[in-house]
Amino acid sequence: MTHFFKTMASPVGMLTLVAGANGLAAILWEDDKPGRVRLGAMEEQADHPVLVETATQLTAYFAGERTSFDLPLDMAGSVFQKRVWAQLLAIPFGQTRSYAEIARAIGSPGAVRAVGAANGRNPVSIVAPCHRVIGSNGTLTGFAGGLEAKRYLLVHEGLELAL
Repeated sequence: MTHFFKTMASPVGMLTLVAGANGLAAILWEDDKPGRVRLGAMEEQADHPVLVETATQLTAYFAGERTSFDLPLDMAGSVFQKRVWAQLLAIPFGQTRSYAEIARAIGSPGAVRAVGAANGRNPVSIVAPCHRVIGSNGTLTGFAGGLEAKRYLLVHEGLELAL
C-alpha cells in the first residue's frame, strides 16, 4: 500500500505528515530514526485532505489556538502498542503521565519498559502526545523528536519544567 506525505515547518523543525488509506499514519521528525515507523512506499501529495487538515490543526496547536486534535488515525502496530497509544490519546493537554502510570492504566503494571518501547514507536507524535510521558521521577526521557523538542512541547502546553 502506498502512503502519501507532505512536509511542514513547525517550531520543532520540519515534520513529514503521512496519510494511509484510513487517516493519519505518521508524523515523522527531521532526524527520525529509519525504521522507527514502518510505512513502505510513499508518494508526495501536498493536497491530500488528511494531510492538509493535519497541517491546519498542527499550525493551530503551535499558535496556541488548539489543545486537542480531531483527525482520523491509521496507526499500524501490535495490539499492545495500540493499547499504549490509546492511553496517550487520553492524556489531557498540559498534563503528564509516567510510563508506570500508563502501564497500570492498560492493566500491565509490570510492563513499564514495554510501554516505553511502544511509546517510542508512536507513529503520530504530537497528535498522540507521547511528549506528555515522562519518567516517574519527573525527568524528561527519550523522545523521537529529541529532548529539546519534548521540552518545547511541554512548555508550550504550560508546564513548568526544572532545567
